Amino acid sequence: MESSEVIVHPLISEDTITLIEAENKITFIVSIKADKNDIKRAVRELYEVDVAEVNTCITSDGRKKAYVKLVPENKAADLAVKLGVL
Repeated sequence: MESSEVIVHPLISEDTITLIEAENKITFIVSIKADKNDIKRAVRELYEVDVAEVNTCITSDGRKKAYVKLVPENKAADLAVKLGVL
């Protein structure tokens, strides 16, 4: 999969803002076909940050949500500002 096809858009809510600040995680809606390795590679290529881990889940409305934890050297808040989330 191409990196631009993997990431659909960042997800913004009160809970995701808390994750950005408390756990250095940013949340994305991703392609249902993407696996964790695809998501990790896409975030690295598109946003030029290092990823520590990726957790995914399927929401009740059938979308795939990815929680991307960044390495401590990269701040999720900085990426969120770059994406226009914060």
